[in-house]
Amino acid sequence: MSSMNLKGTKFQLKVWNYLKKIPKGKVKTYLEVAKAIRKPKAFRAVANAAGKNPYPPKIPCHRVIRSDGGIGGYSGKGGILEKRRLLKSENVFIK
Repeated sequence: MSSMNLKGTKFQLKVWNYLKKIPKGKVKTYLEVAKAIRKPKAFRAVANAAGKNPYPPKIPCHRVIRSDGGIGGYSGKGGILEKRRLLKSENVFIK
């Protein structure tokens, strides 16, 4: 799935493309994603972009959590319960 198939802002595309690089069994915080895309103060915008992800879980926004270790949101079908299920299936357990 290339960024050519995705429709979003330049920022959203940058976030979504980064999310695709997070391997199964790993999580990043919204802040870590913001720093990785060279927008260290944009962690809330990263969360918003993850929330607008058109292809969860293919673009694995479920692998992004809050800096305090909380699960954060999930806009995919099933909401936070589905995010927990997806993470559990990857052997990741969040409080």
